[in-house]
Amino acid sequence: MSARGGRDRRRLTATEVDLEVVQQRALLVGTGVGTRSPAVAEASLSELSLLADTAGADPVEAVLQHRDRPDPATYIGRGKAEELREVAEALDIDVVVFDDELSPAQQRNLEKLLGRDVVDRVALILDIFAQHATSQEGMVQVELAQLRYRLPRLRGRGLELSQQAGGIGTRGPGETQLEVDRRRLQRRMTKLEQDLKRLAKTRGTQRKARRRRGLHRVAVVGYTNAGKSTLLNALANTDVLVEDRLFSTLDPTTRRLELPGGETILCSDTVGFVRRLPHQLVEAFRSTLEEVTEADLLIHLVDATAPDAEDQIEAVRDVLREIGGSDIPELLVINKIDMADAARVHEIAPTSDTLAVSARTGEGIDKLLDAIGAQLRALSVVTELEIPYERGDVLAALHRDGEVLIEVHGDHGTRVQARLGDSERSRFREYVTG
Repeated sequence: MSARGGRDRRRLTATEVDLEVVQQRALLVGTGVGTRSPAVAEASLSELSLLADTAGADPVEAVLQHRDRPDPATYIGRGKAEELREVAEALDIDVVVFDDELSPAQQRNLEKLLGRDVVDRVALILDIFAQHATSQEGMVQVELAQLRYRLPRLRGRGLELSQQAGGIGTRGPGETQLEVDRRRLQRRMTKLEQDLKRLAKTRGTQRKARRRRGLHRVAVVGYTNAGKSTLLNALANTDVLVEDRLFSTLDPTTRRLELPGGETILCSDTVGFVRRLPHQLVEAFRSTLEEVTEADLLIHLVDATAPDAEDQIEAVRDVLREIGGSDIPELLVINKIDMADAARVHEIAPTSDTLAVSARTGEGIDKLLDAIGAQLRALSVVTELEIPYERGDVLAALHRDGEVLIEVHGDHGTRVQARLGDSERSRFREYVTG
């Protein structure tokens, strides 16, 4: 047995080598830099442990250093870096993961001082997204975000993109390998951006088609692992992938949903948010996140078992502000009440207009469906119309796509009062009388 962490150094089989690579031993480092309280810093470091585990690493130790401001050269200071090196040597650490974003210079300096790989929170989240992306659009979005992150970190790394190799006439005299690598990377980014525009155009066309059908759109948003996919399954009686892992959903899933009042709506599951979601990801996933910004109503799902649920609520709202979705009506819903104390649920959301559900057991789902219908009806305008008797198809469409409140038979047709959204009102405008 080895003295360094007690790991067996015998010859490994191919399968065991793969397992050894996946299970890197990670040392986690948090600083609480800025205005974050010690409790928030601890919660963030705990979340970093979950992120590291999701990425396939084994978080064996965590260190929290309280600092008012980062050290320009090493973020944590040279003395603390020396301490971490001793800890890393003693625990046979493979990678040191920082809870904050490091500058390229800080990352290089830390790798020299610590003698092992150093990654920050941004790189960790990008790696998780890369593992979970399955659709063409998701993979393009993640690769683009990764390249945007790597571009300023090219120095000394000799990053190679063999599929983008340079040709005759592409290199000037005296050009360094770094410049060659940077240009290759930029060309790859340009291609990915073009691919993303094409895919975004397709997604936009699909959204326009849904709008033409005149259906209200609801988006389920929330912190990662809050139970959004489970809730969509419970609401729409579907089988969207559910995993007890962070970021198990990257590609939005849209389902038709029948409300108790008879209205049909479209409900979308979305990618989970997280504290300090990397800007590169927000930019790359902007076309996907438009599913949120174009919704009529947001169901903001909160995990009742999370010790820092209040902070998670604010983190989600921070991302909504960044993508332009903060003005959309929001229905706050506390999930996992079957596993949480009732007093804690009330502590998270003390107001009476907050709903509590268990997406897993179905408790509270009926009340949530009623609340969704009431919220959407409140967003619709009461419109008066007169439908000629020979246009029974129009009257049927009104009953199908709107909420008919009053229906009276007159001399020339049926006079109707109905709640209609903007798109429905536009469709029936020739019959509008008031």
